[in-house]
Amino acid sequence: MVSLFSGAGGLDLGLELAGLDATEGKEYTNNILKSKNLYFENRTKSIFHISYSNDNFKEANETYAEMFSDDVVKNDKDIRKIAHFPECQIMAGGFPCPGFSAAGPRLIDDPRNFLYVHYIRALLETQPAFFVGENVKGLLTLAKGEVFKQLLEDFSSAGYEVKAFLVNSRDYGVPQLRERVILIGTNIKKVKEKYDWEYKLPEPTNGDNLLTNPYVTLKDAIGDLPENPDDVFEGSFSSMYMSRNRKKKWNEQSFTIQASGRQAPLWPGGEPMIKVGKDKWKFQGDKNRRLSVKEISRIQTFPDWFKFTGGETAKSKNGYLDKKYKQIGNAVPVELSRKVMYPIAKFFVDHPEMTE
Repeated sequence: MVSLFSGAGGLDLGLELAGLDATEGKEYTNNILKSKNLYFENRTKSIFHISYSNDNFKEANETYAEMFSDDVVKNDKDIRKIAHFPECQIMAGGFPCPGFSAAGPRLIDDPRNFLYVHYIRALLETQPAFFVGENVKGLLTLAKGEVFKQLLEDFSSAGYEVKAFLVNSRDYGVPQLRERVILIGTNIKKVKEKYDWEYKLPEPTNGDNLLTNPYVTLKDAIGDLPENPDDVFEGSFSSMYMSRNRKKKWNEQSFTIQASGRQAPLWPGGEPMIKVGKDKWKFQGDKNRRLSVKEISRIQTFPDWFKFTGGETAKSKNGYLDKKYKQIGNAVPVELSRKVMYPIAKFFVDHPEMTE
């Protein structure tokens, strides 16, 4: 497996877990995931083995190097300057999306929006059996859908049947309201023509109507953590931040975790925010802090042993912590990746000749 735009590795860890689920079973995976040492000793049993990853986010690369196997080649070049990509059987990556996001200015001509063409360049060169992409919901509606239409055509032209799914992370065991577009590409010559195989999105594993497996709540995810942690981004709250509710209840799922400490949702304890005017809310009581790094890591379903670096160059505590918030907020929730990638892992287990 080759990972592009890898960040700290949420998508990649989820893929590894899906590969372990397919070879060893989900109960086995859940047991070893509780311990870093146990997981590191057993991760090679996964059908997915990451050989190469690329990103130019320094602190995310440092995190990735510590949290994944030593034999992963870690490339920190700008993807536009990479001349050749290694061969692989699956390629994964959440390409940058600043101009697609509803959280910021939707600039169709932002050059970062077109970094995905280098993902396609890698596909054309290596022709893996599958590729996996992830992006924000706003990708679907930018320029009235024309950008998304062109993107699908571009990926298809590399020789793939491309399917796109809008998923909400909370439907797959993530305690967060996070809608994302998942792209699954199946190589036509290597898979479709030989096996007549079609990717099908797994049914939701969590929901209010699933009495034995309801949505995971904030209480489930972070209720055991200390009320006053020291890894919290501090400082004033902007008028934009105070323009809407930022606090969920303990029995709900978090707002989307963004790649910014300043924009982190509020801890669910204390009294709720109240609306006092158009686009204007205010706090009640004195328990109104942002979610901590540890809390948003849990909400993004990283295991507790997965540690993020803030780098050594930050000039302030907030600057140091913000590097961590950015890595975690940019990541694909681990459990979402694990669930939606399982069908591909099962395909490789069922067709061992594909891995020879």
